[in-house]
Amino acid sequence: MTVTSRPRGSEAGSLETGRLGASPGGPPSRRPAVRSRRLPVAKRPRADSNRSGHGDASTPPRRGRFLVGLFLPLVLLATWQLIAVSGLVPAYRLPTPASVWLAGLDLAGDGVLAGHIAISTQRVLIGFAVGSLFGLVVGAIVGLSRWASAFAGPTVGAFRAVPSLAWVPLLILYLGINEDSKVLLIAIGAFFPVYTTVAGALRHVDGHLVELGRAYGLSRTNLLLQVQLPAVLPTVVSGLRLALAQAWLFLVAAELIFSSMGLGFLLSDSQNNGRIDRLFLVIILLAVFGKVTDALIGVLEKYLLKRWS
Repeated sequence: MTVTSRPRGSEAGSLETGRLGASPGGPPSRRPAVRSRRLPVAKRPRADSNRSGHGDASTPPRRGRFLVGLFLPLVLLATWQLIAVSGLVPAYRLPTPASVWLAGLDLAGDGVLAGHIAISTQRVLIGFAVGSLFGLVVGAIVGLSRWASAFAGPTVGAFRAVPSLAWVPLLILYLGINEDSKVLLIAIGAFFPVYTTVAGALRHVDGHLVELGRAYGLSRTNLLLQVQLPAVLPTVVSGLRLALAQAWLFLVAAELIFSSMGLGFLLSDSQNNGRIDRLFLVIILLAVFGKVTDALIGVLEKYLLKRWS
């Protein structure tokens, strides 16, 4: 007869404890013991993977993007040259790129071109700064207050629909033909895009962020500067870019009508004198300077995102 040895008391108790999941000396529990497991933690992507511009395979590097951006202007320039030398369009209607370049050198050699560029750039920057500042303030008031939106929103929306040239006779009547009227016209053009984007974006800020800021005891001004504006920063920058484009548009409208200096005046003077080469030159300069100033807004956007993120 074979005798099986039974485990001792302590060993049996520990065995029952492990089997039933109960503590020694306590009532047995029928829930099995669950072994704890550590959840896997997702690895955060490295922050420096895109610094060199090669982090994403679908995104071209910075130098590649620059070269791709130059492709279309070069194609347009080559097409322009082929049409101009082929005789499909008369020379008095379409000059060659070389003649436009020579016209630019002629104006630059006399110092006239630099004066026109300087005064136009000054007007755009001052008008853009004034209009954007007022648009930011009024847009913040209308976007944060329902009473202000109901009181001023319809009126400002009606003035936004007024064309740019409709303001010119009124500005001449009240301010005369001087720099103030031109800068004010440009400021009017820059005001409405900033006002519209800021007011619309602040109405849709996440309410949880606002309540969190109030829980920390922030005043209305600090709540706007530290919570609400950073939340709508990309939209505000888009409004600034639209405002800058409107500023250049209103600049040409102002200088075409009542000005004796500036790119708009040079555009009108070239048309009156039949200088089609200078006409093309001014259009190209407006496109270049508009793109340069838009790139400056992009640099400002990167700085603000880095600061407030």
